[in-house]
Amino acid sequence: MLLAYLLIASEHLNHVNKATTAMFAGVVGWILYLCSGVDQQAAVHDAFTVHSAYFCSIVLYLLSTMTIVEVLSDNGCFDFISDFLHTRSKRRFLWGTALITFLLSANLDNLTTVVLMLTVVRRMLANRRQRIYIGAAIVVAACCGGSFTVIGDVTTLMIWTKGAVTPTAFAQAMLPPALVAMIIPVLLISFDLPETLDINRRYIVYRGDDAAIPLWQRIVMLVLGIGGLWFVPTFHRLTLLPPFLGSLCVLGVIWVLNEVFNHRSIRSEQPLTLPGSDRRLQYEVFQVIMFFIGVALAVSVLVEIGAMAAAGRWIDMHIHDIYVFSVFMGVLSAVLDNVCLVLSAVSIYDVLPATEGLTAYQQFFTQNGQYWHLIVLSGCVGGCLLPIGSTAGYALLKSEDMGMWWYFRKISGKVLLGWIAALITYFGVDYIVNII
Repeated sequence: MLLAYLLIASEHLNHVNKATTAMFAGVVGWILYLCSGVDQQAAVHDAFTVHSAYFCSIVLYLLSTMTIVEVLSDNGCFDFISDFLHTRSKRRFLWGTALITFLLSANLDNLTTVVLMLTVVRRMLANRRQRIYIGAAIVVAACCGGSFTVIGDVTTLMIWTKGAVTPTAFAQAMLPPALVAMIIPVLLISFDLPETLDINRRYIVYRGDDAAIPLWQRIVMLVLGIGGLWFVPTFHRLTLLPPFLGSLCVLGVIWVLNEVFNHRSIRSEQPLTLPGSDRRLQYEVFQVIMFFIGVALAVSVLVEIGAMAAAGRWIDMHIHDIYVFSVFMGVLSAVLDNVCLVLSAVSIYDVLPATEGLTAYQQFFTQNGQYWHLIVLSGCVGGCLLPIGSTAGYALLKSEDMGMWWYFRKISGKVLLGWIAALITYFGVDYIVNII
């Protein structure tokens, strides 16, 4: 597993796809575990089935949200982004892009948001240097926006389904630091851009016929799609069913309306997909899903053999400080994908019941405890220190053929300042709330 983590962290050097490495490590890990003398039937039914059900439910949620975004995009629900951003002013374009990305990633998963926004920016900006700077701002805004809601990122979805946080309390605690972590890097990036951007002429969307999609149809689809995803936490709380069932329900409603609204185009076999979509980026999304499955398989093996529990005991004995540990994990997530780090950190500890007699250190691991907040904040923001630290950054790396050294020189320092300010904000807000 350590060898696999090393290969994943050095993917940009060894050119071995990290999804391949993760899948191989996960499968081989389970094979070795079953060949180590355990009761194979019990291990498969009592261990493997439980773990696979957990992370497969997360994968199904990601697939359903990706499909929802695809249907909404085909219905022109995101055309307002191009209309709003069609300006040569760097302030309006940069801050508009960052704020839209931040808000969308809070509702959709951040990788889907990054793919959508990079496609829009790639179509609108002619200058590659300007696209890279704007793309870096998109990556930071997406990771920060996804970190303050339980449905915005794979990492937050994991701790929510684990029962470590509740949606409302998590959003209240994470929104202020997430905003700060986004605002500071974007503000510093704005100083590196010229006052006037090289904007292409307005792009006219053609969807197979001359009839434009009515505004009311786009609004209805967008409200039902985004509003439906916001209802998923409530659905989970009321029914105790996995979140992916709620997102599949939303997808079903959206798909039915899509068939009703666009029955003429569907019947005449005219194309409904948006022309100019970057299918290469969409392929990256599926690779990320396979990567998550592989990492989840690998970590579940470490849980079963007791390695994660042993790591927790070692941390309690030698570090015994969640602040130092979370910062270390954030720095490490810059070179190793933050999904790996957060999934590992979440698997080390169980959620403790909030009972009397807990020590101050143990209270960090209760539901809505600071440990879960800091791990997500450090993992999401720290993962932006380098483009290989997050799936969103890796999408930018691939789409613009960006250099690692350029990102380190131009962006990493800005992200680091935002991360430090976000940690100060988190503790400051927590201190004020405790006083009140």
